[in-house]
Amino acid sequence: MDRIGADDIEAAARRLHGHVRRTPILPLELGSLGTRAHLTLKLELLQHSGSFKARGAFNSLLSMSVPPAGVVAASGGNHGAAVAFAARSLGHVAEIFVPSLASPAKIARIESFGARVHVINGAYADALAAAEKHQATTGAIGIHAYDAPATVAGQGTLARELDAQCTQIDTVLVAVGGGGLIGGVAAWFDKRVRVVGVEPVKCPTLESAFRAKAPVDVEVSGIAADSLGARRVGALPFAIAKDLVEGVVLVEDDAIRAAQNVLWRDLRLASEPGGATALAALLSGAYQPALGEKVAVILCGGNVDPASLNEIAS
Repeated sequence: MDRIGADDIEAAARRLHGHVRRTPILPLELGSLGTRAHLTLKLELLQHSGSFKARGAFNSLLSMSVPPAGVVAASGGNHGAAVAFAARSLGHVAEIFVPSLASPAKIARIESFGARVHVINGAYADALAAAEKHQATTGAIGIHAYDAPATVAGQGTLARELDAQCTQIDTVLVAVGGGGLIGGVAAWFDKRVRVVGVEPVKCPTLESAFRAKAPVDVEVSGIAADSLGARRVGALPFAIAKDLVEGVVLVEDDAIRAAQNVLWRDLRLASEPGGATALAALLSGAYQPALGEKVAVILCGGNVDPASLNEIAS
């Protein structure tokens, strides 16, 4: 399966009813946060387990028969927390493999949902290799963070929800790691709305794939690498994005920190770096909207150590 569409997302939405939150939007006044756009924030950082990943995790688990060995996932943190939360909710055991760059706050979050956590030296790709080995030897079911139809369709329910909440949108800005979220968003809107990806300069997976015309490995680092640090964009998300995503803009780590600061200082929204990355494109000028353009920004994750917000604001 190299594409998903609105029908897959509608089916996922029916499956997810009663399992995930309908997260609110926050429309801001014209000129708010220094932008000339009509800005609406989609507060997905209020989702179960602290990120949009709960949608894909529940859709995956509800789409399959889970063996006694349970489920296994590799994650920079948010997907692991989502799988752990969904597994506990549905009565399954979960083993989560995270890279050593994962934040202590995210590891603690995963453990709080009852999953066993394995910390693997290296980046996400190294954790994925360890998770796949565990899956092969135990018979557990693997839940991929971004490169699986059920995951992408689940993430697409966010766009379906946003579409109903905010009927006039010109552009949606979406942070990109492995591509599951932007793949689902683009599949739902199907060019009815402009979809633009935002990546850290130090994690340019989709931007590099667009330039190469195929997914390629990239070096990943920086403050958002725990959530946006996939080495290669997923094949399924790229198959969608190459036709339905308008483009990708890159933002520096300093711009991401500044966006976190603005969200906390002005709106009292606690966002992790990856969750603030899409907004950083607007605030830094990496994405420049037309006057009055209706822009929706997905704040996709809030798994951040609260102490770090005081450090950012000081």
